[in-house]
Amino acid sequence: MNQHMPPEPVALFDIGAQRRRLAKSIDEAVGRVLAHCQFVSGPEVTALEQALAEFCGAKHVVSCANGTDALVMVLMAVGAGRGDAVFCPSFTFCATASPVARTGATPLFVDVDATTFNMTAESLARGIAKARKLGLRPKAVIPVDLFGQSADHDAIGELAHAEGLFVLDDAAQSFGATYHGRKLGTLADATTTSFFPTKPLGCYGDGGAIFTDDDDLAGTLRSIRVHGQGSDKYDNVRLGMTGRLDTIQAAVLLEKLKIFEDEIATRNAVAARYSRSIGNVVTVPTLAPGRTSVWALYTIRLPQGVDREGFAAALRAKGVPTGIYYPKSLHQQTAYRDFPVADGGLPTSEQLSADVISLPMHAYLDEAAQERVIAAVRSAV
Repeated sequence: MNQHMPPEPVALFDIGAQRRRLAKSIDEAVGRVLAHCQFVSGPEVTALEQALAEFCGAKHVVSCANGTDALVMVLMAVGAGRGDAVFCPSFTFCATASPVARTGATPLFVDVDATTFNMTAESLARGIAKARKLGLRPKAVIPVDLFGQSADHDAIGELAHAEGLFVLDDAAQSFGATYHGRKLGTLADATTTSFFPTKPLGCYGDGGAIFTDDDDLAGTLRSIRVHGQGSDKYDNVRLGMTGRLDTIQAAVLLEKLKIFEDEIATRNAVAARYSRSIGNVVTVPTLAPGRTSVWALYTIRLPQGVDREGFAAALRAKGVPTGIYYPKSLHQQTAYRDFPVADGGLPTSEQLSADVISLPMHAYLDEAAQERVIAAVRSAV
């Protein structure tokens, strides 16, 4: 009777497999927090910040409640506000742009590269010109290292330096990746990441971190993280927020960080198998020279004429889930469509939103399960 049962669906993200691998060490780590009862700002938080700094080479790490708060805190620290333009790619998740609007600054959307899906310096230059036409002060740029691969930090950084822009790198999907031999966290004035459970390095809830080599900025961020406190918690010297990372989440991340390099290597092996096996039927993601990826997502582009909904349905029928990141670019979404865009429009972002689709990607995708995905993709196309 069971021989006719369909096989178990492949997991798009498999947090459970990693949980089984780390069950004992994480249970013990959480148990230590339950024993000492320092649930906020406990010793594991400090230990995690030190471990993350050692991992990527940043001088300071300021952990926080989530990746969105990380961006908000940096924008607050640099004084972004009304009349300022902050440049964001349109092909990204809304959490890149919402912190800008929440400070009162204006997110100005720029276009991305069709191959890497990341912001281009050329579109950033057009965005800066547009800001000046609108009477906005160019204040900062948020290049996003999308799907696991870094943006072109040399070109963006050079333009930003010439224009006096603060560079805030959104590495929510890409912590652990490298750019010309340097790990993300050291390439911008400040870098943020997210520890959302499905991220390559994720906790068991929400979490985030900020990386910087700037002593003064780090001090300001630590103040903002706890209500803007000064010498003590009843001496608040600036407007702040409650942006702390829970101690239990820090304990979980400390254990996960121990296997992170191994998981990155496995993710790269999975990506290589995909690229070898389906690169002749769909457009597979490409790494730019000098860059590595942590493959937060494996995102393909479908050939012209292939219906994306039909493709997804064909895979779903074979137990293979897919995701669309992102069906609308930010400038196409209701909350963001009234903000300005770079002159010339954002044609690449719009095209990507029309034809991208993501396949299962995680460090526990064994070859047999991946072969099912590959066969389903080739059949559907």
